[in-house]
Amino acid sequence: MQRNEIYLKLREDFKKIFSSAIDAANPHKAMLHAVYLQDHFLHIVTSKSDHISIPLHDYARITVIGAGKATAPMAEAIEKIIGEKISEGIIIVKDGHTGNLSRIAQQEASHPLPDSRGMNATSKIINLLTRAQENDLIIGLFTGGGSSLLVHPADISLDDKILTTELLLTAGATIDEINCVRKHLSNVKGGLLSKIAHPATVVNLLISDVVGDDPSAIASGPFVADPTTFRDALNVLEKYHLAQKVPQSVISRLTKGAKGFIGETIKPNSQFLARVTTRIISSNIESLEAAKRKAQELGYNAIILSSQIEGDTKEAARFHGRIAREIHCSGNPLSRPACIISGGETTVKVRGNGLGGRNTEFMLYAAKEIAGIPNLLMASVGTDGTDGPTDAAGAIADGFTLEKAHTLGLDIETYCHNNDSYRFFEALGDLVKTGPTKTNVMDFRIILAL
Repeated sequence: MQRNEIYLKLREDFKKIFSSAIDAANPHKAMLHAVYLQDHFLHIVTSKSDHISIPLHDYARITVIGAGKATAPMAEAIEKIIGEKISEGIIIVKDGHTGNLSRIAQQEASHPLPDSRGMNATSKIINLLTRAQENDLIIGLFTGGGSSLLVHPADISLDDKILTTELLLTAGATIDEINCVRKHLSNVKGGLLSKIAHPATVVNLLISDVVGDDPSAIASGPFVADPTTFRDALNVLEKYHLAQKVPQSVISRLTKGAKGFIGETIKPNSQFLARVTTRIISSNIESLEAAKRKAQELGYNAIILSSQIEGDTKEAARFHGRIAREIHCSGNPLSRPACIISGGETTVKVRGNGLGGRNTEFMLYAAKEIAGIPNLLMASVGTDGTDGPTDAAGAIADGFTLEKAHTLGLDIETYCHNNDSYRFFEALGDLVKTGPTKTNVMDFRIILAL
């Protein structure tokens, strides 16, 4: 094949493989696969050894609540499964991520920074749960993005919560660290919804967007025990030198909590968790496995590197770039045609004032590593279809990306310095735009070599 034909094939193969990954993470399909109704029992099956049955006739009312980028398709599925048995409900979704619902209300709100719409919708959820009785069933549907959408600040203003979140994001704090702080500034996170819903029975269904699939980290665990403390939250602010930058109200609350003047988030063995059942119905590894199968169908030797890649975006990009170069130089860890797949979520430390997210930032540094390697493509994309504050899911690069950039007068170092990855790939026509996928199982990265 000619050079242009090779790169067209690589891009088409990427699209097919990524589509398989997204399809495997479809929240509606995941719900219908894991949850079904039979003889008035709601069955939840997440593995051969994990099967729970809930007798719906034991409950006077069924309420559905939730928050996250992928919550609407989950809600559509639960309406299909139990339909008129649902008494009422409300979910909070990111703008543009609504679904076709008839019994469950939905409210759009802002992400990744919260807004008043999310706060008002959260107040409605609190009101629903406050009225719950012992013979009520609460079905919770939570996915990535829920931490920003489900928002009800404790002892601080919404503006103070927004500023604190923004400072943590730009400082390069990990999602676990951000959630640790958010939980201790909230009336609903860190298991606190379980306290509000008590003594009702709660079935808490999750789609994981976090490395390691820790339920307490998904949407900041509104129905899950929180292992972190007020002291931990203060340590996060000190680690990133933010104690003097966040609002005084934030420091005041966290300090009071660390001294024991404010009750902690919900801990393991709490009485409020006794009637809560939590299950993860979909995660990143399932998407990666589907992508691997599609790559093999297309004739590639394929492996999954890891579903748990995290840490500094720049360093992760360099590592993946070196793997690509190793394939070229020695045929390791796979001979061509090769497909290397990985997932996870890295962290960008923002120093400039450019536009981009962690996936385009990843590809900016990867492009430098793979410069000059023929017959090779790399991509990094968010499975939710959104990379940071942009309309792109991520970007594609190949061995000639730097050459193309030079021809257009683009200095990649300037774009790196300014965290301006979106505009770099926009100028090259190499952004990946999918629109909202209505799922969210972290990021997807791929190396293809022919």
